[in-house]
Amino acid sequence: MYRIGEEEINAVARVIRSGNMFKINDGLQEVRHFEEELKEKFATENAILMTSGKAALISALVGLGIGPGDQVIVPAYTYIATAIAVTAVGAIPVIAEVDETLTIDPADMEKKLTEHTKAIIPVHIQGFPCKLDAICEIAKKHGIAVVEDACQSVGGSYHGKRLGTVGEAGALSFNQFKIISAGEAGALMTNDGTVFNRALIYHDSSAIAYFGNQLEGNGEEQFCGSEFRSNEITAAILREQLKRLDGIIADLRRNRKKIIDGLKDKYTFIPSNDDNGDCGTTVAFRFESEEKTRRFAQMSPVGLCIPIETGKHIYCNWTAIMNKKGAFHEGIDPFKMDANSKIVPDYNTDMCPKTLDLLKRTAYLSVSPDWSDEEISDIINKYIDLKEKL
Repeated sequence: MYRIGEEEINAVARVIRSGNMFKINDGLQEVRHFEEELKEKFATENAILMTSGKAALISALVGLGIGPGDQVIVPAYTYIATAIAVTAVGAIPVIAEVDETLTIDPADMEKKLTEHTKAIIPVHIQGFPCKLDAICEIAKKHGIAVVEDACQSVGGSYHGKRLGTVGEAGALSFNQFKIISAGEAGALMTNDGTVFNRALIYHDSSAIAYFGNQLEGNGEEQFCGSEFRSNEITAAILREQLKRLDGIIADLRRNRKKIIDGLKDKYTFIPSNDDNGDCGTTVAFRFESEEKTRRFAQMSPVGLCIPIETGKHIYCNWTAIMNKKGAFHEGIDPFKMDANSKIVPDYNTDMCPKTLDLLKRTAYLSVSPDWSDEEISDIINKYIDLKEKL
């Protein structure tokens, strides 16, 4: 979260004073208003506010009818929640390499396709847009769905379209560490009416038919699901955060560009699939070796992150997936289901060497949207000086 203030405090107070914090009410209807404002901002036909980005991914997969007997391709570099969302619906995650942009490699993704593949989840990690034209072309050719994980890229775009709105469905996250935040929340976006209707039922199956007219026009038969329902306080905060989004993104992009422009003659940066659509949260340096990367990080005048050290963001650290423990009870563990007996990959920690190599040779500088020109100039000058010492 980058910016928060009195507007969000007043929004919370407004809800508390109303005396109704449940999402279905005859008063403020903050959840409904947020969903409408999100649809307008992202130019998407349907949106559901939920408890998390993972909840949105699971609901999207349910909406697409994905389950036991199906495979879903995920990148080797993403938070473990992406892979767990696949197992949550009884399907099997297949792990693909990332390319130099640190997003899923379309070529390796296509190699991993089988007759059981039903969806691909490209992840716009660190606000880096995936190569969606190539991904969508491959998906269309093979008749499979694209579910965008835009949880780390809220507000970014690809060729002018907001990330999360290009595929059949998209997931956003609004937890503490995202571009806009209510502490914890997420949203599903889709232009597919069937996906929306099924996800609407699944995300709140215990209450969706009993409060208000939420099922009006929904032709899907009711079925048992989960409870990812949000609330009025979360929505009220997010309505104010959404107003800040474009300004935050613009400032992030401006500051990132200034740093890269000031250092491009001295350093190499990772390539981008859409430099104008990048969220601007991260300046990603690329080096020839892990040794040089670590030396750079150790000598850096500003705190840096080497992505190989980010734990559960890397496939080999997905303990539950690597150990094929998809649920506590074996009866609902997708890795133990008869329907999946012939489609479980042979996971191993060395299966995506290209990804591991790239992550070892990359260093992240996190960008602040609130840096002044003087602060940016100081950062640039310090890294110019550092280059002479490497």
